[in-house]
Amino acid sequence: MRVFITGASGWIGTALTHELVGAGHEVVGLARSDASAARIEAAGGTAVRGDMADHDLIVAQATAADAVAHLAFTLDFAEFEETVDNEVALVERVGAAYEGTGKAFVAASGTPILLGRVATEDDHLDPSGPAGARARTAAAVLALSDRGIRSALVRMPRSVHGEGDRNGLIAMLVGLDRQLGTAAYVGDGQNRWPAVHIGDAGRLFLLALEKAPAGAVLNAVGEEGVRMRDVAEVIAAKTGLTAAAVDPEALGVFGALLGGDQPASSTRTRTLVGWEPTGPTLLDDLEAGHYTA
Repeated sequence: MRVFITGASGWIGTALTHELVGAGHEVVGLARSDASAARIEAAGGTAVRGDMADHDLIVAQATAADAVAHLAFTLDFAEFEETVDNEVALVERVGAAYEGTGKAFVAASGTPILLGRVATEDDHLDPSGPAGARARTAAAVLALSDRGIRSALVRMPRSVHGEGDRNGLIAMLVGLDRQLGTAAYVGDGQNRWPAVHIGDAGRLFLLALEKAPAGAVLNAVGEEGVRMRDVAEVIAAKTGLTAAAVDPEALGVFGALLGGDQPASSTRTRTLVGWEPTGPTLLDDLEAGHYTA
């Protein structure tokens, strides 16, 4: 199978490329720079230079492929709506090219934040919530399943962790803790984040591309909920900081994410595609010093 990946040089894209190449598939990845192209080729893929504004290029590469994995997204709060508009338009363009072919179009999304209730694959993203800003994209992807396309979502939890993670939320949290001088949690710290190891996330994307049915929603959740006080205490032990409750207002945009109880389940996902997470836990990776070295 020939798979075209947007975001192929990123954290999840690199893991997926390794999984696809290891399974005997061919990978072509979109690269915005020479450095991105080098990362794609080092993982065993072929790089094509361009960016998310190059709709004609992306549609041509998608048409030449047997499947698309859409992982790219530029997080720019100043132009967030415009970025989502572009993404939805691109999904429509690829959908028009794929209509009636039965080809796979699998996109990354996020697990819903339901504040205290375990989110399942049946729950939808709240467009007004911090994890639901791309709900329009998710809806556009799932709508392709009515057009003879094997579209699916792979929804990522708050933490997609592992050695080498430099830009994920846990890496950002450790950086913020160092600035504050405190390993922070909110309230009593009993609120939970779902988590998955990067290797397990890459393998679930592979399974989705190979066999997820049209319209599938898959939750890439290895751990249903990790208590944020436990995370803060391990960070404190590894950095010499003191773990303490912090006013969420002092955390800026991170306050709502850090303070919300947002567990998620992957029970249905595991049954549907035969996925079983085997990687280290979030606390294992923190204990190993991957985020505090």
